[in-house]
Amino acid sequence: MNPRMREWRDQRVWLVGASSGIGAALAKALLARGARVAASARSKDALGAVVGRTGLAVAADVTEPESLAAAYERIRGEWGGIDVVAYLAGTYKPQRAWDLTVADARTHVEVNLMGLYHVLPLVLPGLLAQKRGAIAIVSSVAGYRGLPNSLAYGPTKAALINLAEALYLDLAPRGVGVFLVNPGFVETPLTAQNTFRMPAIISAEAAAAEILRGFARGEFEIHFPKRFTRMLAALRHLPYALYFPAVRKSTGT
Repeated sequence: MNPRMREWRDQRVWLVGASSGIGAALAKALLARGARVAASARSKDALGAVVGRTGLAVAADVTEPESLAAAYERIRGEWGGIDVVAYLAGTYKPQRAWDLTVADARTHVEVNLMGLYHVLPLVLPGLLAQKRGAIAIVSSVAGYRGLPNSLAYGPTKAALINLAEALYLDLAPRGVGVFLVNPGFVETPLTAQNTFRMPAIISAEAAAAEILRGFARGEFEIHFPKRFTRMLAALRHLPYALYFPAVRKSTGT
């Protein structure tokens, strides 16, 4: 469905949200494969520890369009363009209905969703002019259907899934790939907040390897670990009368 991306040497890759977790692991994996990697996040010091001297550490806040625009211009000035953009920025706070606040909901929307909308107008003109390249969007299986503890997180991830599908319809015929990444549980600073058992949890390094395998296969949706994500994908098709009891039983809520 997408161009198969197996050779990374000299590919110009901008990772937005790469100071820790999956983003940091993916940056290191791509650098090891010879890619030119620019990593962005709010903390430049943390980025420097990720990319070292071989990559670009470009501080940017996804909630501030001017900050992202400055980062993009610096990268474009260094490289003359970008081949692959991956949006990995995200925030997560476990919430039940009785804990929800407008401030928390707004933060999730600004970081998880609006940040990508700030990035897209920067990178799309160049990718379309090249008639090649790719955009990767890291969502989550939490966006498949409503789940406990995901009152703000889940809806933003569902929106990213919808957005990736719409982007694919527009961009694929014009030579630009769109990859939707839907992880299950991954060991990151965000999931460290969870107090419940996380089935089939994997390391950030394993997640990065899964993403690169998905690129190599040209998959639209890259989801992992499959022993967990396939189960959640199957739940998407259940009627509500069966879905709600199944979720309550499996999560103990």
